[in-house]
Amino acid sequence: MKPTNLGIKLTEVEDRVCTLLDGCTRWMKTEQGVDTSCRIAGGWVRDKLLGMQSNDIDVALTDMMGLAFAEKFRDYCNSLDGVLIEKIAKVEKNPDRSKHLETAKAKVLDIELDFVNLRSEEYSEDSRIPTQVAFGTPLQDALRRDITINALFYNVHSREVEDHTGKGLEDLKNGIVRTPLAPRETFMDDPLRVLRCVRFASRFGFSLVPELQAAAKDADIQFALRTKISRERVGEELDKMMKGKRRNPLLSIQIINDLSLSTSIFDIPTAITSKFSGLPGQPSLGLAAASILNILAESESSFLVPLHPTLKASFRHELSTPPRLYLASILTPYRHITYEGIKGRMHSAPEAAIRDAVKLGVQNHYLDGIPALFMSADLLQNPQIGGEKERVRMGLLLRDKHVHNPYTGSYWASSLLFSLVQELVPLWDGNTKLFDEKAVSDRIEVYNTFVARAEELNLHEAVDANPLLNGKVVVELLEAGKPGPWLSKVLADVVEWQLEYPDGTKDDCEQWLKAAHSAGKISFAVGPTRAAPAKRGRGDVREGQKKSKVEP
Repeated sequence: MKPTNLGIKLTEVEDRVCTLLDGCTRWMKTEQGVDTSCRIAGGWVRDKLLGMQSNDIDVALTDMMGLAFAEKFRDYCNSLDGVLIEKIAKVEKNPDRSKHLETAKAKVLDIELDFVNLRSEEYSEDSRIPTQVAFGTPLQDALRRDITINALFYNVHSREVEDHTGKGLEDLKNGIVRTPLAPRETFMDDPLRVLRCVRFASRFGFSLVPELQAAAKDADIQFALRTKISRERVGEELDKMMKGKRRNPLLSIQIINDLSLSTSIFDIPTAITSKFSGLPGQPSLGLAAASILNILAESESSFLVPLHPTLKASFRHELSTPPRLYLASILTPYRHITYEGIKGRMHSAPEAAIRDAVKLGVQNHYLDGIPALFMSADLLQNPQIGGEKERVRMGLLLRDKHVHNPYTGSYWASSLLFSLVQELVPLWDGNTKLFDEKAVSDRIEVYNTFVARAEELNLHEAVDANPLLNGKVVVELLEAGKPGPWLSKVLADVVEWQLEYPDGTKDDCEQWLKAAHSAGKISFAVGPTRAAPAKRGRGDVREGQKKSKVEP
């Protein structure tokens, strides 16, 4: 993605906003003796030059704080006919969130504006938070930014693009990601910029200059990335790589792999890794999984056997599905690794990577959905059709809470897709990016056959079906008096019955249950735990939960 020219074409509203900003500075100088100037900074300029519309307008001010100017701007606009700014929002500085100065927000002509002063910054060696922030020149402000294409300004007075680094426009034209200063200096000041370089390179399909790549691989820079940056900020950058309209997660993962950044991004605390049941695999396994996912779901596959349409469509099941599947793919090296947590509870390494290394939480169903994907991959491996009680067996498998559960974003078909990806990883040649076509086609055919049979049996509808009988009805039919630990097992048996008899009615199910009870096949004795296949929820079945026993 490259600009066709070096000019900026404003929309009618953008032109009016620039006119208002220019008029405000003239009014302030004439009426109040206050001299300042306005430049639109960063992403808006870059995107406009690339021919993309951007609504993110940051106004950089000369020798004036953002709030002070915003208040003057409000007074000026409100004195004009047809222009009204109702309120100014002050945003306090928050260095942990990359806000090193207070800013102000205002909305004019339905355009959101952020106001902040041009600044210079100085950093200490052990923190990404600047030790000194002062008013700066446009050049100083440009040099402190992450990459040259984000250091461009649009002067609202001259209506010209300003390239104070002398490299931004050329880099934008040539598709290059470069830091304004020497990359080591830029990264040591703020190591998060390493990940921002990865994100913008993948977003626009730009190339990282060799000296930037060398600096990103430097042991000191990677140590700083692990120690100077909050895990939340690392997670935010990773999340932005995975999602969004202009995302390219596969390229992000490729660059992360090329720069050997995986262990610095997924820096799981030693207190957890020391309890791991095994050693993680090579990070290249994550790239292999992401590459396979991309071929299966987003590319025109050249495999001998095309992927079943339901599996391919499952990649777009929800907006959260693609980023979740790509992030899960990166974590493939942690598959099968577990560790003991508080009170002896077992956890998976992918869960620790998300929760403790990048602190992403449950947005996009990362924290709850990705561990479920790995669990489902184990359950769904080499799925088979046929056999005794085929519909029951397949139905219970697809209804398993790890395979299909709206609370964790799990969808049976996307779980199958991820399971297939995991089965194909050992067949991927990372050097040649080629497969054993026969072996791959055989694996795809197994999954295609399973999906086709599941749909033939209408199991795609049965996965969300509630038990024909609810707990209250079961208690009344069995004259049990009140619910107990036995009830979940009986409800699980009800689900199995309706899977076996898909045409059965509620009355049929009640007759079956009463007959089983009369025949002594149901007892209310407690026994070992078994989760009901129909169970849907956010939590796992707790240890010690009791169940009834239904005799064969």
